[in-house]
Amino acid sequence: MNTLSKSQEDYLEEIYKQVLKNGCANVTDNSIALNVKKASVTGALNALADKKLINYEPYSKITMTKEGEKLAKVILDKHENLCDFFENILGLSREEASENACQMEHIVSEKFFENFVKFSDFVREYSDKNPEFIKGYKNLL
Repeated sequence: MNTLSKSQEDYLEEIYKQVLKNGCANVTDNSIALNVKKASVTGALNALADKKLINYEPYSKITMTKEGEKLAKVILDKHENLCDFFENILGLSREEASENACQMEHIVSEKFFENFVKFSDFVREYSDKNPEFIKGYKNLL
């Protein structure tokens, strides 16, 4: 698997979201979504293309390679699972949950994430069978 910086992971995740929504991505939408200058986007796109994670040529639409899509799915899955847990179990606002998830998705190991998902699923299943469990926790907040 490619080793990416946090910034490159953010770009790859955003490109993937745009590809899912629109079939492709572009520099302007990345610039707006990530709140960076277009020149920064272009540099990141060239780096991701060099790593063979995206298909990119200047002034053209951006698409994902198979490897890029696979890696982006892992990053997005981490983000969504962390965000969901922070919001629905820990009671954070959607914005705060997403901000925390965005920071953590880059630093957690595969083993941590695997165990986290199991724990999260366990908490949900247990709380479905015992509604007072989550109510009791939320009363602490």
